[in-house]
Amino acid sequence: MAELYIGLMSGTSLDGIDVILAAPRRRGFHLRSALHRPFSPQLRKQLFALQASGPDELRRASLAANELTRACAAAVRSLLSRARVAAGAVTAIGCHGQTVRHQPRAGYTVQLINGALLAELTGISVVCDFRSRDIAAGGEGAPLAPAFHSALFRTPNRDRAVVNIGGIANVTSLPARGRVTGFDSGPGNCLLDAWINAHQRLPYDRGGAWAARGRLAPRLLERLLADPYFRRRAPKSAGRETFNLDWLRQRLTANPRAVDVQATLLELTACTISRAVQTYCPDAGEVLVCGGGARNRALLSRLAALLPDRRVVVTDALGVAAEHVEALAFAWLARQTLRRKPGNLPAVTGARGPRVLGAIYPA
Repeated sequence: MAELYIGLMSGTSLDGIDVILAAPRRRGFHLRSALHRPFSPQLRKQLFALQASGPDELRRASLAANELTRACAAAVRSLLSRARVAAGAVTAIGCHGQTVRHQPRAGYTVQLINGALLAELTGISVVCDFRSRDIAAGGEGAPLAPAFHSALFRTPNRDRAVVNIGGIANVTSLPARGRVTGFDSGPGNCLLDAWINAHQRLPYDRGGAWAARGRLAPRLLERLLADPYFRRRAPKSAGRETFNLDWLRQRLTANPRAVDVQATLLELTACTISRAVQTYCPDAGEVLVCGGGARNRALLSRLAALLPDRRVVVTDALGVAAEHVEALAFAWLARQTLRRKPGNLPAVTGARGPRVLGAIYPA
């Protein structure tokens, strides 16, 4: 029987849980089944509130972790039922958990999940807490997907770049020869989602339609791009602590139309990604886009316009749905952990060396 792994991902967009069932193959994983479970409004509210300090925080975080874990377990059961696979046939679950703090310069990162409870509820071994070991070794703890991008998408025939657009966007350089590098380029969907939610009461800008109706505010874009994060050299990583509505509002002047701000935020994401590709992936003729932002047509159009000499394509074209790449990455990372193989790339995170990542909760 083939090995089977489950990957669980809930990212900075706070939209829900992506869960996949996959089997290892020579390059990456073969997807067997997948589903997405939106967060309940209550859980999303709890997780969003924990992005900033508040009263009774330890208790609230612990309860939210348990509720998230139960939602993950329910998603796993649904996935296995759909795939007609018994829990006992699955080697392990690789679970990222929900990031509520990411402070690598202070030496810590927090991804909420109760690994012991998830193992108990599913009857499957769980690997989680992937970032902490890299941070202990002096790294940023993120992004972790570039190692998987290399295993899945690297080719000796051409240089490629992989752009993952979740709440935060990250860029991976996959040269035909030489070392793989990567880093968080800046905001992906997080500001776009937060702004449309504040003004339209919508969770996200479907296809970038609202942004496409607005006009770019050049001076606002200039102020946003002046943030020191964009001048920092890699390795670097970001989270909602860096890019959020308070960050945006501090840079707003006068009273711009809300739709024009949305258009400018889309340009900020496209501009910072394209600059990262141009600087760190100078010979990449192909840019592979994954993550939820790959479904934003207006954003993809701007990326293609800003990278005119490169082929910008969604990973679907290579047989891997854009929304499944990160969950697949954590299934792959779980297997790396169980095989006692490194899951980080020091050239990406800045860690002192390769490290086996994750904490294991046996079934």
